[in-house]
Amino acid sequence: MSTFWTSLRHAAPTDRHDWVDAVRDAGLPTTSDEVWRYAPLGELDTTTFVGGDETVTPMANALVVVNGEIVSNSTLAGVTVTSERRGTLPDSDGDGFESLAFLLAPQAYVISIPATLTEPLIIDQQFTSAFAGVDITVKVAAGASATVVERIRGGADSFISATTRIELAERAQVVWSTYQSLADSAWFIARSRGILARDAHLTQNYAGVGARYDRARQDCELRETGAENRLMTTYVGHGNQIHDLRTHQLHLAPRTTATLVSKGAVGDSSRSIYTGLIEMEKGARRADARQSNHNLLLSNVAHADTVPNLDIRENDVTCAHASSVGPLDEMTRWYLESRGVPRAVAERLMVLGFFNEMLAAWPAQLADTVAQDIATIIDDMVVFA
Repeated sequence: MSTFWTSLRHAAPTDRHDWVDAVRDAGLPTTSDEVWRYAPLGELDTTTFVGGDETVTPMANALVVVNGEIVSNSTLAGVTVTSERRGTLPDSDGDGFESLAFLLAPQAYVISIPATLTEPLIIDQQFTSAFAGVDITVKVAAGASATVVERIRGGADSFISATTRIELAERAQVVWSTYQSLADSAWFIARSRGILARDAHLTQNYAGVGARYDRARQDCELRETGAENRLMTTYVGHGNQIHDLRTHQLHLAPRTTATLVSKGAVGDSSRSIYTGLIEMEKGARRADARQSNHNLLLSNVAHADTVPNLDIRENDVTCAHASSVGPLDEMTRWYLESRGVPRAVAERLMVLGFFNEMLAAWPAQLADTVAQDIATIIDDMVVFA
């Protein structure tokens, strides 16, 4: 671990070396922490993080973020971006990896959306450095609505820690879709927090197909009556990837609603981890929360862990959770083959059909890309060996 801190000191700005010491003294999470259970923290070797020189073509009319720094603003009218260089290390609720996001991010950015957007706000995140941090807060005004499309790519031989805070005022509505297609050698650790006021609605779509270790933690605090959160997460594992999806939906007020659907497929020698927590605080009367996670095993050595949790401190609530792990259904495959569909084609159709409801939720700016990438990964992996 000493190598980790040495490498981090070289990557961090000189005036933040005391932050490095503070994070080191507090300690990074370990697998004894429940939210990091099953994570491959013992494999974290910073000598592999040297950065890549890959280039990508920016998306049109996008807010372009390179290694955590905004280099080109969106052209959407009304959207404002402000930045500051943090003078102190913010509190991260004991999450040392989020502290690294604050430490490594060149600037803390605030994106303000004061009124309804008629076009999607596109955030194009690109990574080339060995270590990178992202620190972004999005504030949506009362009654405003917006669609946000976020793409995350690049990152060859990189360690990336990102933190995003999405604050919705009363009656605000946001659909936020994130597609992570980093290089297979990247480590990506991200945490997103939704903060919802009265009658605010936040829909989050996350798809991860890249990175050696892809950890996406998505929290949502439903703070006031009528707040609603809908979360859909998708992942496809190949090679020796690890996809680690964590969710926490915290109900703090009456008549709040949360829905989670998580679907993933793991092939080759990859594995996935899903841990979801629905938490109902005392006073969250008539809150409604439903959570489901389903996983396909596409090889005999792929592995999936799924751990749904409920923590309820109020009687008058509705909660449900479900999970499943298994291979493709043999009867369905037999039926397709009996109608003349070749076995490989039948398997491909079944996997893509498994993801259909997830892909249908994606905005037009990324829907085709996500679908094509998933199909390519499935075609290239050694499936059902």
